[in-house]
Order: sequence, then C-alpha cells, then structure tokens
Amino acid sequence: MRDRRGGGWLSRVAALALFATLALATVLLWRAATLPSRQPPVQPSARPLAVDAQAAAERLAGALRIATVSEGESVPVRAAEFARLHAYLEAEFPRVHNTLQREVIGGHSLLYTWTGRNAAAQPAVLIGHLDVVPVEPGTESAWHQPPFSGAIADGFVWGRGAIDDKFTVVGILEAAELLLAEGFRPNRTVYLGFGHDEEVGGNQGAALLAAELERRGVTAEFVLDEGGALMVDAIPGLRVPVACVGVAEKGSVSVRLEARAVGGHSSAPPRHTAVGKIAAAVVALEQNPMAARLSPPVRAMLDYLTPELPWFPHRVVGANLWLFEPFLLRTLAAEPATNASVRTSTAATMIGGGIKENVLPASAWAVVNYRILPGDTVADVVDHVRSVVHDSDIEVRTLPTSREPTGISPTNVPAFLLLSKTIRATFPQAVVAPYLTIGGTDVRHYQRVSRNLYRFMPLVADRTDLARMHGANERVSVGSYAQGVEFYARLLSSL
Repeated sequence: MRDRRGGGWLSRVAALALFATLALATVLLWRAATLPSRQPPVQPSARPLAVDAQAAAERLAGALRIATVSEGESVPVRAAEFARLHAYLEAEFPRVHNTLQREVIGGHSLLYTWTGRNAAAQPAVLIGHLDVVPVEPGTESAWHQPPFSGAIADGFVWGRGAIDDKFTVVGILEAAELLLAEGFRPNRTVYLGFGHDEEVGGNQGAALLAAELERRGVTAEFVLDEGGALMVDAIPGLRVPVACVGVAEKGSVSVRLEARAVGGHSSAPPRHTAVGKIAAAVVALEQNPMAARLSPPVRAMLDYLTPELPWFPHRVVGANLWLFEPFLLRTLAAEPATNASVRTSTAATMIGGGIKENVLPASAWAVVNYRILPGDTVADVVDHVRSVVHDSDIEVRTLPTSREPTGISPTNVPAFLLLSKTIRATFPQAVVAPYLTIGGTDVRHYQRVSRNLYRFMPLVADRTDLARMHGANERVSVGSYAQGVEFYARLLSSL
C-alpha cells in the first residue's frame, strides 16, 4: 500500500511538471508567434530617380583627391586643403551654390540653408564631415590604389573618405543638385551642416555649427548624421541587411593611473615596484568590468529585430526576455563586437614607466579608456575604477576629453518613421532597427537643436567594409554610392 501511494505521489508530481513545462512552452511560443512587425510597408516610388552612377562616382572621386586630413587637436588645420574642397564643391554643384545660402563657420566648416515653402514647419538638418583620418605611415603599400588617388577601378571608388565621410557630404549635395535640376523646393527649410574636425572631436566644427543654429532659434524636426549602415550578415538567422539607425551613442572617459615609488637599483627590488602595481591595476580592471545590461537602445533594437527572425531559438529568446535575458547577456558579452553594446567597456590603451632595464622607476602609469553605456556616467566609471584598484599608492584621475553618453532619441515619432519609410523605399529587403552607436559622431553636438538625433549612412556593408574606414583600402562600390544618393534624394523630396 505504501509503495502504491508513493508511486501515485510521484506520478502526480511528474504530471504537474509535465503540465508546467507544456504551459511554459505554450506561453513562450505564443509570445513569439504574436509579435507584430515594426517595419513600415514598402511603398512604390512615385517616380524613378535618375542617378547617373558613373558621373556621381567621378564627382565623389574628385573630392577624395583633396587630403582634408585631421591629424590632432593640437595640429594646425590644413587650411589650403579645406579651401580647395570648398572650391571643388562649388564648381561641381552649381545649382546648390546658386540656390542655397552657403556660409563658412569656424573657418572651415560649411552651413547651407535651403529655404522651404512653409516657414512654420520645423526644419530638418542633415550633417556630415569634410575631414578624414590620416593614412598610417608605413601602410601605404597595403593600398590597392593610392589613398588619395580617387581611383575608380574594379567597380569601386577608392580613397580615404570614400566611406567616412565624404560619402555622406558629397552624396547629399549630389541629391540636392539632382532635385534642383527638376525644380524641387522642400516644404520645410533644410540645413546642411558639414564640419571640418569630426575625427578629432568636432569642437571647432559641428559644435560651432550647432551653436549657430541654436543662436538663430532653430528647433529641428530631426538631425541626421552618419553612424549606422545597412549591415549584411550582422544578425544570426537574418538573411537580409539590417538598416541600423543610431538613436544614442556611448560616452567616453580615459582614466589615468599613476603609481609612485622610491627608485633605486634593480638588484634589491621591493616586493611590488611601480610597474608591478600599475600592471596589477590594469589586469584587475580588465578582469572586473562594469556590469552588463540591456540599455534602452539595445532593447529597442531587439523589439524591432525579433519579429523578423526565424522561429527557434532566435525569435523565442527575443520575445521572452523576462526568462532569457541572463542567457542573452552572457552570449552578447562573450564577443567583443556585441559586448560593447551591453556594457561600459574597458580598454587599456597606454602604459609606461622606467628609463633603464636595471633601474627601479620612480613612477609608472597607464591609461584605460571606457566607452560609457547610457545610464552610466563618468562619475560611475571613476568610482568603479577606484573600488577595483583599491590602492592608496595609485592616483586615479580623468583626462580632459571625457563626455557623457547622449540622450536617447525616440522611435515613436514621425521623424523616425520617415527615415524608416525612406530606407525601405530605397532598400526594400532591409529591416530597419534602432541601435546604440558605440563610437562618437558629430551629431552629439546637436542635442541643443533637436531631441530627434539619428545616425545612419545609406551604405550596404559588412564588417570588412567597416574595418576599411580607418584602415587600408577604404572604398565604396559605384552602385552602392548611387543608391546612397537615391536615398538622400528620396529623403529630401519627402520633406
């Protein structure tokens, strides 16, 4: 009798467990099945946009031959090169320069005003930057085409700035020239702002452009900058490009650690030298990163992508973060590219100390750069560093280039919907999603002008293409560039 009763109890527990498992599976699958798509329908274009791909590529190539390099905040601006570029743009886009008002701001940045028909409508602002990064000395031979040749070969336009960011600047002007040839005038006023020092922070370019718009009382419907792209093979299980529209960007702070000690001969060293203390501190910071979490921009990206994913396991996981969030965080944190999206990242970038191999150094130092997740602050980072290092012999201080994360731009507003519709009209197979920009862009300076700040470049790319931006063999295909011009023309015409 006892055995039968015990067996019945176990059977009931097993039945309850099976029922609970089936109920949980039902809930998980139901939530995954009922997720609505957030993608706007693809609408046919009212008329074809006649972009002459080869002629547009030639004009981009001409801009790449002008070496508007930013080498550092303390290095003088290459004024002659920026003047050459200004003159080149004026010559190649005559309708733009005859119709729009052009001003030089901060010595080398450009501000264009395209007056709209409706003075009461909020203006739109499209921005980019004229400067490029230097070519690292010694890498010139790695380029298939010389970096400032502007060569057109094998279906590509080659040169520093082909993607970052003369693609944007020349592409916008190309689109405006195309529309002006058809007699187009926007309903709302459009400002085009092209800074000259984005690659070194934008403090003399974009910051002054934004301050000038603020001084004029401009409150923009939206500001669009570079920063995202149409990424191929970016999401496991998704076979179409993901149009990543940045809605926020991380902040940045570099923390300098310095240890001081009594110097002397290395034959009688103390237990911990200044170099040893700094090395231990850097290792401790790498082994104890700040906590990973899903910030609002990353959650928004998952909300947009999950309905487009195949069933298992991707959509089930994305639709049920209440259960799978810890697992997803561990997965994302395991890879450098995705780890940067879910935590304030730690990067030891500089270290030094000592003058001779047999002399104990009186001091040693290191610099650790943190890219700050929205929701964290510079002060949070400094507190974290001090708590992890926890050594009274090590001084912790921040370098003066720190910046807080930007605000988070909304996705439930007409401006974001307009961008999404324009992307889908130009790239019908693409899936649009907000995302967190992990680098820095000029648009952060425009927080005083609009709350709707977006970062998107209409370029189909993979990870190797993005690596070219600051590396060797930067290039863009002639066809991709023509599609980019088409996107900007659609966007401008929709205003």
